[in-house]
Amino acid sequence: MSAAMDRALMALSLEEEEEEVPFVMPELPGFSSTEENALSLIGRTLNPECQKISGLILTMPRKWQKEDVLEKGVQTFNEWAIVLERWVENPPDDYLQFIPLWVQISKIPVNFYTEAALMTLGEMLGEVKVLAFDPTKPITQPFIRVQIRFNVANPLKMARVLDMGGGKTHTIHFDFEKLQKRCYTCKRLNHEKQVCPLEIKKRQSDATRRRERIIAEKFKDNSVLQQNDPLFGVLEEEQVGLNPNTGRPKIASEVLEEMRRFLLADTGETLAIKVDKVKKSVREVEKDPLLQRTILRLEQAPVFTTELNKGKGPVFDYGEKEMVRRNWDINAKPTKLLADSMKANRNVVLTDSSPRYNIGSNDEAEGYYLDTSSVSLTVFRAEFSEPSSSGTVRKRGPVRRRPPRAQRQRQMLALTAGNEVQVGERREGKQEVGARKRKKINQGTEEVPSIKAQCLSVIPREGSPPTQ
Repeated sequence: MSAAMDRALMALSLEEEEEEVPFVMPELPGFSSTEENALSLIGRTLNPECQKISGLILTMPRKWQKEDVLEKGVQTFNEWAIVLERWVENPPDDYLQFIPLWVQISKIPVNFYTEAALMTLGEMLGEVKVLAFDPTKPITQPFIRVQIRFNVANPLKMARVLDMGGGKTHTIHFDFEKLQKRCYTCKRLNHEKQVCPLEIKKRQSDATRRRERIIAEKFKDNSVLQQNDPLFGVLEEEQVGLNPNTGRPKIASEVLEEMRRFLLADTGETLAIKVDKVKKSVREVEKDPLLQRTILRLEQAPVFTTELNKGKGPVFDYGEKEMVRRNWDINAKPTKLLADSMKANRNVVLTDSSPRYNIGSNDEAEGYYLDTSSVSLTVFRAEFSEPSSSGTVRKRGPVRRRPPRAQRQRQMLALTAGNEVQVGERREGKQEVGARKRKKINQGTEEVPSIKAQCLSVIPREGSPPTQ
């Protein structure tokens, strides 16, 4: 194998390779699709970002229907124009570059309503194919329609100024039929306004001007000490400028004003001595950060406290550092014997033979009861969980202390049966009372009192009955 590769490498030549002879395709019936594509159409989307080919193939056949597709004028998909032409075996250079477009020309001067003049106006946009104009009939529309062969690489013209002679001008307007979307900046059919090259260039120019203005304002002479200032030459501009950390002056304006008054005041000292005092005092104060804050900037001194944990809060770090801190921090995770024992029992793996218990209250007897029939070992229950140092621990919700469903249904059935018995007794008693009343009335005797009279234990408004 290696010997063959060596011979092949040795046979290689560093000289220029010979020109390859073009491959000749066989002229056989199976190598050409001219007959199959004779009735086919080829289209091109003008705005591929807004026109997906997959949606075009599914949508357009229903919209085009079947007959006279090319005779219907310009076609659109997703509100953007597309170019359609018949399939040809050898397409020309301008293939899929033109669309048939109907244009309405309005605001035409009255002396230009002739075939030659209207053809000339239509030629401003493209090659005129059809002119809809009848000079023998009155004009009832405010426009004239012409069909042109429009080049999609050119922008649309919405108006055109005509030189009427004698220094006079006139503007005619163009309206394009069946065209929905276009760039409203350059009037082209292949992009949106926000991605228009003119808009992008304009935004870039605006950004450059803003950047230059910001840079100019940044390096603008904002010096605090001017030449007519008594402190000019006494203090440096760096000493009275802005502090980059706080954005406030390094020396307060009140302090600078007092220095100016001191230099201008008549104290019996020469100006040189006053200047030396100001320079020396400022240098001494600048050595101590606390004095800079209280004397030069007139800010409140910081508060010192011996309480080490004053205002202390947790440091949120959901990584390994936080887990290690929680393990060593007694206050973050105190030891609880009962909780640890319950956690250990909860983590025990249950088998099919191990019972599951529900603790609740019993209506028949005080205390607790155990029920092993209401829980299935193969049922997954949605529970809450919370993070801990050893992983995710289930958070148990409040326990509902009530009998199981089967026992509650039995109690409900018993209560319903009791109510039915009481209702039946009351109905029988009512019938008995009614029968006794009717019997008493029929007999006409007063020996048998009614049950309603026997039930009265207290006579209204006559006091209590005597004690027996």
